[in-house]
Amino acid sequence: MSYVRVVRFTDVNAERLNAVIEQINESDGPPPGVPATALTMLHDEAQGTAVVLQHFATEEDMKTAARTFDAMDASDTPGTRTSVDMCELKLDREA
Repeated sequence: MSYVRVVRFTDVNAERLNAVIEQINESDGPPPGVPATALTMLHDEAQGTAVVLQHFATEEDMKTAARTFDAMDASDTPGTRTSVDMCELKLDREA
């Protein structure tokens, strides 16, 4: 199994989110201290919210990344972080 850190944000506007996405796309990969295997970003523009799914191979990798993200400047995020769930992926199925 793998692990997913689920982060919810409020106060997200499209301009700020696009700037974060551009910064990610221009990078060579995850920042140092973030051993992520995948990243998914969801945006509900009407509500001004976003959900970020950060995927990891192990629980320890997820915890390592959490410490790195907790130390990041809030201006590096798409909005105001409202919650973080650290989950074990139990099912990932496509139609």
